[in-house]
Amino acid sequence: MGSVPESSAAAGPGSTDPDAPSAVVVPMSGVSVDRGPAPGGAHARTGETAPTSLQVLRSLDSGPRGLLEDQAGERLTRLGENTLPAWRPVSWPRRFLRSLRDPFTSVLLCLGLVSAAVASWGTASVTLVLVVVSCLLRSAEEHRADRSTAALRALVATTATVLRRTDPDAAPQARELPVEELVPGDVIRLAPGDLVPADVRLLRASGLTVHQSALTGESAPVAKHPVDTPSRPLAADAVRGDVEGLFTRPELCFQGSSVASGSGTAVVTATGAETRFAAAYDGSARRRGASAFDRSVHGISWTLIRFMLLTPPLVLMANAALRGRGLETLPFAVAVAVGLTPEMLPVIVTTALARGASLLARDHGVIVKRLPALHDLGAIDVLCVDKTGTLTQDRPVVGHSLNASGGSDPEALHWAAVNALWTLQLADLPAPDALDEAVLDAAEEDEALSAYDGVAALPFDPVRRLATAVVRRPGKLGVHTLVTKGAVEAVLERCALDETERIGLSALAARETANGMRLLAVARTERPARTRAYTAADERGLTFLGFVALRDALTPSAADALDALRDRGVAVKVLTGDDPGTVARACRDLGLDPGEVMSAERIDALSDRALAEAVGRTTVFARCTPEHKARVVAALRTSGRTTGFLGDGVNDLPAMHASDIGICPRNAVDVARETADVVLAEKDLAAIDDAITAGRLSSGNIATYLRITLSSNLGNVIAMLAAGLMLPFLPMLPAQVLVQNLCFDVAQLAFAFDRPAAEVLRWPTVLRPRDFLRFITGFGLLNATADLATFAVLAYALHGSATVGGQEAFHSGWFTENLLTQALVMLLLRTGGRAAGGRSGGPLRMAACGLSVVGLLLPLTPLGALLGMSALPPLYYLLLATVLALYAYGLRAARTRYERKWSRR
Repeated sequence: MGSVPESSAAAGPGSTDPDAPSAVVVPMSGVSVDRGPAPGGAHARTGETAPTSLQVLRSLDSGPRGLLEDQAGERLTRLGENTLPAWRPVSWPRRFLRSLRDPFTSVLLCLGLVSAAVASWGTASVTLVLVVVSCLLRSAEEHRADRSTAALRALVATTATVLRRTDPDAAPQARELPVEELVPGDVIRLAPGDLVPADVRLLRASGLTVHQSALTGESAPVAKHPVDTPSRPLAADAVRGDVEGLFTRPELCFQGSSVASGSGTAVVTATGAETRFAAAYDGSARRRGASAFDRSVHGISWTLIRFMLLTPPLVLMANAALRGRGLETLPFAVAVAVGLTPEMLPVIVTTALARGASLLARDHGVIVKRLPALHDLGAIDVLCVDKTGTLTQDRPVVGHSLNASGGSDPEALHWAAVNALWTLQLADLPAPDALDEAVLDAAEEDEALSAYDGVAALPFDPVRRLATAVVRRPGKLGVHTLVTKGAVEAVLERCALDETERIGLSALAARETANGMRLLAVARTERPARTRAYTAADERGLTFLGFVALRDALTPSAADALDALRDRGVAVKVLTGDDPGTVARACRDLGLDPGEVMSAERIDALSDRALAEAVGRTTVFARCTPEHKARVVAALRTSGRTTGFLGDGVNDLPAMHASDIGICPRNAVDVARETADVVLAEKDLAAIDDAITAGRLSSGNIATYLRITLSSNLGNVIAMLAAGLMLPFLPMLPAQVLVQNLCFDVAQLAFAFDRPAAEVLRWPTVLRPRDFLRFITGFGLLNATADLATFAVLAYALHGSATVGGQEAFHSGWFTENLLTQALVMLLLRTGGRAAGGRSGGPLRMAACGLSVVGLLLPLTPLGALLGMSALPPLYYLLLATVLALYAYGLRAARTRYERKWSRR
C-alpha cells in the first residue's frame, strides 16, 4: 500500500469535458487562434461541450511529453516572457516635476514668481529655494521606497519544473527553469509548496489541493483533479468568463495560487498578460480617487490662495485711499502676502513624512511607497481586513470532539489520530495534510496511539472525500480495524445508520458548522485479517464514533492588536470570502463582537446609499467576492470614513483601489505590492498599529505647524494692515519682513522633529479646512491684539515716531515683539494638552529660545543697523514683558476653552 493512486485525464479521442471553459490558444502554424476569456481548452460556443485534455494539447501543438526546446524558444521570442505588466520606473526629472503638483508647493511657487515679478529678489530667491528643497526631499524619499519595493520583487523570484525535449524522439527531461521562461504548451510538474507559475490545465494529479486565497479570498485549500468525462454543455456564463465559476473548476489551476498538498502534472494554457492573475489587475484601476491627504491639502491650499490673492490688492487700495501712496507699496504688499503664507509648509510636510517613513522602514520594516500615504495612515478611522492571515493563521486546530449525542467525548479524537498517524506513515504522501497535523497535535499526549500496528492505508482523495487506515489492535488477533475519517456526508453514507439517526447527526453537524467549526466525521469497523489489498469497497457498514471539530488557529498578536486599534479610534471591519459562521467564531474568540454578519446576498440587495448607511453598523461581511469588498470600502468612504484596506491577493485589488490607503505584506502577490501604498514586513495587525502611530506622529506635527503658523501669520497681517493705515510710514520694511520670515522658517523646522503629546495618538489626525479656519481666526485675532498693544507700547515708550530715528526704533520694537510672540505661540499651542510643561518637545523649546535670542539681540548688532533698526529704551522692554505675559495668559485660556469644546464633540 505504499503507492498512491493517481487520477489522470482520459486521452482518447472523442471524449468530452463539458466543464472546461474557452481557451487562450497560442497562435501556431496551422492552428486556429482564439484568445478567449478563460484558459482550459479549445474554444467553444454556448451549448457545445468543452474540449478534452487531448484536444487542449493538440490546440497548443504540444503533448504529454512537453515541448521541444526549439518550440519553446520560438514561442518565448514571439509571445514574450511569463511576467505581469509592470509599471515603468519613474525617472528623477519626472519625479521632481510631479512633486511640483503638490498644492502646497504650487502656492509657494506662485508666490516666488510674483515676488520676482515685482523685483523683490530676496523674497523670490528664498521662496524658490524652499520649493526646490521640498521637491528634492519628496523625490528622494519616494525613490528610496521604490528601490525597496524592487528589492522585494527580487526576493520572490522562483522556478518551475518543466518537461522539455531536445528532439522529437528524445525522452522528456525534467528541468528547473525560471518561471519567466514558461510558454503556453509547456508541461509542468506541481509539488507541495510550489507556486502555480501560469494558468494550467491538469493532466494528472494525486491528492492535489491548492490554496486560491490570493485569487478568491477563500482560506480553505481547494481539491483539484483532472476531468475528462462527457457532461453538460458549456454554460453561457463560462463563455463570458465567469470568474467565480472558473476558480471552482477542479481541472484548472491559476497563476497566483499555491500547492497545499499532493502533486500533479499540467499543461500551461496561458502566460503573462493573458493569465487570470493579470486580467484581475487592470492598469486603469491604478488611478485611485482623492485620498484623505489630497482632500485636506486641497481644502487648506485653496483657503491660503484666497487669502494670498486678496491681501495685496487690499494693502494697495487701503494705502492709496488713506495715505495717497502708489505702487511704491507693492513690494510691501507682496511681502505681506508672503508673510501670510506658510512658506516652509512643503518642506515641513515633506520632512515630517519622510522622517516618519524612514523610521518605519528602519525600526519595523514598513515601506511607505507614497509619502502622503503616511498622513492617510494617521487619518484612518476604519481598517478593513481579511480573516485568513490577519485574524487567523492559515492552519486549523482542534477545538473539541463530540460523540453521536453531541456530548464531549475524546474517543472520536483518539481514533481520528490513529487514522492520521498511519495514513501518513503508510500512504507515502508527499506532504502531511493540515487537518492530520492538527489532529495529531491535539492528541500528542495520547500514549495509546503507539499500541497499534499499521497494516494499510487508503489516503484521502477529492472524489471519496475521506481517508481510511487499517490497523491491528492489541489483543485482537485475526482482526483488522478499519478507521475512517473525512467529510461528514461521505462518512455518514458509509455508516450503518437508520434514517432518523442520519438526520439527527446531520443536524448536529449543521449546528457545529453554523457555530464556525469545521467537522471531521470518524467511524470504524472490523474485518477478518487478510493479505489481499484493501479498497474503497471495504469502506461500508461502518460504526459511527463522533465528530472532531476544528477551527482556524488564531494569530497570536491579533487580540492585543485589535485592542490597540480600538484604543486609537480605529474600527476594524472584516471582509472575507469565508462562511459567516467561521468568521464570526474567529471574531468572538478574539474579543471582536461580530454583531449581525452581512452576507454577499444582502450587499447585492442594497443600493449604494443604503449600503453606505449600513456599513457603519456592520463589522463582518462574509462570502464576499472582490467586487463586494470594493463596494463595502467605497460605501465606507462615501459615509465620510477614512478607510484603509489590508490585502495580499489579486482578489483584494479592487478594494485596495477603492480605499484611501492600500496596505499589503511583503509576501503579497506582485500586483498587490505594486498597488499598495504601504508594504508591511508581515501580515500583522500589530505592524499596522505601528504604522498608524507613525502616521499620527507625522500628521500631528504637520497639523501643529499649520495651526501655529497660520494663526500667527494671520495676526501679523491684520496688525500690518492696521499699522499701515495708522502710521505715516511703512510699519516694517520689505527687507525686515524677509529676515523675520527667514527666522520663522528656520525655527519652524523643529516641528518636523517634534514628538507630539500622547493624546495626539488616541484619535485619527485629519486636516479639516473648516476646523483650521476657526482655529486660525480665533488665535490670529488674539495675536493681532498683542501686536496692536505693542503699537501702543511703542508709541508711549518712544514719545512719537515720525522722525527717522523713531521709525527705526518702531521697526526694531515690532520686529522683536513678532519673534517673541512667535516663540510663545510655538510653546503654548503645541499639539497636546499641557505640552509646554512636559518633557517632550525638546526641538521646539530649543527653536523658541533661539528665536527669542535673535529677536532681542539682532536690533543691537551692526546687521540690525543695516536693516534699518536701532536700539530701544529700557522702558519698552518692561512694557513689552507685561504685554507678553498678558498674551501668554490669553493663549492658555483660549487653548483650554478650545480643548474643552473639542472634547465635547
